Amino acid sequence: MKIAFFDTKDYDRIWFEKLAPEYGYEFVFYDTRCTEDTAILASGCDAVCVFVNCVLNKKAIDKLYELGIKAILLRCAGYDNVDLDACKGRIPVLRVPSYSPTAVAEYAAALFLTLNRKIHKAYTRTREFNFKISGLMGVTLRGKTAGVIGTGKIGKIMIEILKGFGMNILAYDLFPDTSLDVEYTTIDDLLKRSDVITLHCPLTDDSKYIINKNSISKMKDGVILVNTSRGALVDTAALIDGLRANKFRGVALDVYEEEDEYFFEDRSGEIINDDELIKLMSFPNVLITSHQAFFTEESLEAIATVTCENLKCVIEDRELENEVTR
Repeated sequence: MKIAFFDTKDYDRIWFEKLAPEYGYEFVFYDTRCTEDTAILASGCDAVCVFVNCVLNKKAIDKLYELGIKAILLRCAGYDNVDLDACKGRIPVLRVPSYSPTAVAEYAAALFLTLNRKIHKAYTRTREFNFKISGLMGVTLRGKTAGVIGTGKIGKIMIEILKGFGMNILAYDLFPDTSLDVEYTTIDDLLKRSDVITLHCPLTDDSKYIINKNSISKMKDGVILVNTSRGALVDTAALIDGLRANKFRGVALDVYEEEDEYFFEDRSGEIINDDELIKLMSFPNVLITSHQAFFTEESLEAIATVTCENLKCVIEDRELENEVTR
């Protein structure tokens, strides 16, 4: 089997190249993303392997179908970048639903700890031999209330971590897990009572802009907001307004609504044309990282293994456990 591998980074090759001989696969690596304009690069291949910033709209899907592509392999959990309607009955779409929930939860905790205690600012200061601590004050987490929106695999691990800090936990999910020892409540109550709010839900029609002008107005003054899930869970314009109004003690984002053009790339020598991203970067209480919450050795190994197994299921006409459908 020959697979066109799009949006390749150096770290992608490590595990995929290692597993290729075991599965009998041949990977053709492309730096470019898979779009309607670049899908033609999959010519002569049996499958494509894509990442979150590839845009598989109807035109791209039509081209892949014409090329005889037998599977679209997402080496990620999210699938909002794929037109599933265009794929239905034509090309199966398979994802990696859970490669390292622990990695993401740990990173989310690291973000709000860094933000709260201003560790990133302290590091910059001391590198220049400035050892003053003025302006670096945080708050003690024990006894504070954390609101966890989304209690799937990542959310559950995040709850464990937060309990370890001695925090009171509120949870919101459209499908509550009654086996969890946690207080489920309404979204409005969670927003009202939480000192820290962390997002761990997928991007759906129900969750898009779950953080918006109205929801921000219901939050406590001085709240910390953390998003390591999907950028469009947060209405960026409303978030900027809230920051200007001093609503937040801090905001930590590992994802961004319009990240496709910038995240995973080096744009340090270029002019950034995204005004909202520039505005976010200008706030001293905003910490932005480049969608790296998943980025551990264990995660990359799991992504490669599950992706290869997904294709094996297609080849052997087995049940497609990780197929994405409506």
